[in-house]
Amino acid sequence: MSKRKSDEMASSETMFPGVAFITGAAGSGIGNATAHAFVEAGCTRIAITDINPTTLDSTAKSISEKYPNAQILAVAGDISSSDFVDSFIGQVVEKFGRLDYCVNCAGVLGPGKDSTSTSLEEFDKVNAVNYRGCWLTSRAQLKAMMRQDPLPSHDARRPAQRGAIVNIASQLGIVGRPNAAAYCASKGAVIALTRSDAIDYSAHGIRVNCICPGVIETPFIMTKQEDREAILPFAEIAPMKRMGQPYEVADAALFLCSTKASFVQGHAMTVDGGYVIN
Repeated sequence: MSKRKSDEMASSETMFPGVAFITGAAGSGIGNATAHAFVEAGCTRIAITDINPTTLDSTAKSISEKYPNAQILAVAGDISSSDFVDSFIGQVVEKFGRLDYCVNCAGVLGPGKDSTSTSLEEFDKVNAVNYRGCWLTSRAQLKAMMRQDPLPSHDARRPAQRGAIVNIASQLGIVGRPNAAAYCASKGAVIALTRSDAIDYSAHGIRVNCICPGVIETPFIMTKQEDREAILPFAEIAPMKRMGQPYEVADAALFLCSTKASFVQGHAMTVDGGYVIN
């Protein structure tokens, strides 16, 4: 079989014939892994954003080098800004014609303090990105999805899907941790937002779910040796006694976006090595 014929078959058989959108896609964390995973799964149209233009460009170049047939729209910006979010969603729809699979990964860590030690500025910074930013992006995504026709499912037994959104929350949106009140609250808000949107947009053929990762080995939390030493005990609490990898979260995101998850709605999926059950 020729390479061209093989590529055509792979394209026609993909679970992701639509357009993917990922926030927080720079660096080598969950967003980056998710962007690569979509393209590896056969999604050829992908939009990515992050606040860091240099590392975002690196992600786009990495995908293009591995998958030259992929069409990539990469625009750096702040997802806590409604002007940027609305503008970028508009660019995505203008370029690709629609928006189908959205994974909202952008987030920041908290100050590592209890509530009485946390300043208003620190609290606002965490919630501006983790909650407000997630709400702004998912709201704009929902508006775009409601204006488009549904895509057929991968098989005739399931209903067509107008769109799927996956918000990245955290295991700390479900359980608490010392000195993390602002962060825990911001991720708990993402879970509540996800459930409410799932109720409101089911009638439109849009599914909204979230993932609650555990301790994931990314530069986001591993930039310093002292950070690694501080976080390892929390990873070892989980029955699997290890940190997760970004691609393990990305795999869950792809499942929730796919039509194989056609009856999964408003779910907060823990990908945490069993942390919350221990």
